[in-house]
Amino acid sequence: MSELTWQKSSFSDGAGDNCLYIAASTPTEAIHLHESDTPDIILTTTPATLSALIRTLTANPHVRMT
Repeated sequence: MSELTWQKSSFSDGAGDNCLYIAASTPTEAIHLHESDTPDIILTTTPATLSALIRTLTANPHVRMT
């Protein structure tokens, strides 16, 4: 995998220990996510799958991921 350029989510707090980072890679158009407290664990998904997850979570506000 080539070097990724990580961007901190605008919804992350400023403290640094509770931040979500995202990066995109081409040509596979993969989306990569990691949390600041576990930077070596990277979740890789597709834009369509991530979009479906976000739609599901926003449509069901009672669902909590902890």
